[in-house]
Amino acid sequence: MPIPTRPRTVAVLAFDGMAPFELGCVVEIFGLPRPDLDVPWYDLSVCAETSGPLRVVGGFSMRAEHGLDVLAAAGTVIVPGVADVRGTVSGELVEALRAAHARGARVVSICSGAFALAAAGLLDGREATTHWKYADLLQRRFPAVSVNPSVLYVDGGDVLTSAGSAAGLDLLIHLVRKDHGPNVANAVARRLVIPPHRDGGQAQFIEAAVTPVEDDDAIARAMAWALGNLARPIAVADLAAVAHMSERSFIRHFKRQTGTSPLRWVISQRVAASLPLLETTAAPVEEIGAAVGFDSPVTFRHHFTRAMRTSPSAYRRSFSA
Repeated sequence: MPIPTRPRTVAVLAFDGMAPFELGCVVEIFGLPRPDLDVPWYDLSVCAETSGPLRVVGGFSMRAEHGLDVLAAAGTVIVPGVADVRGTVSGELVEALRAAHARGARVVSICSGAFALAAAGLLDGREATTHWKYADLLQRRFPAVSVNPSVLYVDGGDVLTSAGSAAGLDLLIHLVRKDHGPNVANAVARRLVIPPHRDGGQAQFIEAAVTPVEDDDAIARAMAWALGNLARPIAVADLAAVAHMSERSFIRHFKRQTGTSPLRWVISQRVAASLPLLETTAAPVEEIGAAVGFDSPVTFRHHFTRAMRTSPSAYRRSFSA
């Protein structure tokens, strides 16, 4: 859908008791001037419901310069969280979010911010996501929302939601990509030293903390070898041989470290490797699939669509330079 009116005016909500990370992500991407990119950049306003000092996790406080009137008038409105996922969202914030959306603004949430959007009714009948830890609660509190706990973010066009904290960066870079194209988004991602697109979803992080094992270096060596040989057939036996393990031991240690299987990881890396080729070259989709190791165009399209929720051709139309 078209970018909303005045898309470069971005407003982010600050609130008492907030954690600084999500707010900092928004400020880093939309608040820093970037004249070297040679595109009209964003005009960021930090807004709050009160003009008084706001307590921030970590033992400091801050004061926002703008109120909810500025939030409601922005072209892109970002809610980076709520103070209490079981609490009530204020009527004033609900009214501001509804007014912004009715005007045609993009309304965006990071992590628990989805609870504010849901309270405003903006997620009714839509797919949305939030931090996996809050997904069940969001579904129970707001049954009209279709909660997807597995993805990093959901782009609903005028309403967008992301999973926990760092997934907000994925969504914010996605917004830059939609507004300015892949080259600018990739440049911003490089400045932040993050990938312009992360494959997979947050399901890999659900109660799956990485456990150090003696074979960390061996698993890393096998992964590095695979990344250098994506164009050739790769079997578990090949990876296990590089790691100097039996196949059974390799699969067990790989799953403990990554939360997924070796072959699923290889597929995700192949999809990720295809993205810059789709964005920056005119090579046929069939050739790109073969170049990153898929044995047929049908297999490439299947795995690409499953991971990216769009086809390779549609992705190219949206994000080619």
